Amino acid sequence: MTDAEVEATGTATEALEYVERARGYLYDLHQLIGRADLLYKKAADQLDAVGRSELAELIRSEMVGVNVLHGRWTFQMVEEFDDGYWTTAREVSRAVRNEVTGGHRHVQEAELKEQNRTSGHPVHEATPRENN
Repeated sequence: MTDAEVEATGTATEALEYVERARGYLYDLHQLIGRADLLYKKAADQLDAVGRSELAELIRSEMVGVNVLHGRWTFQMVEEFDDGYWTTAREVSRAVRNEVTGGHRHVQEAELKEQNRTSGHPVHEATPRENN
């Protein structure tokens, strides 16, 4: 493999890493909205308890259990993302890696590590198994 191919594979890997981070934020959204929904329900119950039934009903009808996007709760957003974009991004990245590096991951980083390590130094091992 050429240096340019390794660099391109590294760029595709970096793109996937950003997709993975975005997926984490999507799961954060899922959990945050779920918690907010529970808190809205609790607030409605509390308002009912103090005789503010109109406000409680407003919260229940406009916030509790409503779709976050048209026809979707956040779990459906997560599932659609996972089944579509995220799965495709992983498959494409794997295909590029398999074709260019024979399936080896982080080749660019491994080369950088080898260039920067001090051979024989106890905290500069090439691999985890080197001292075993």
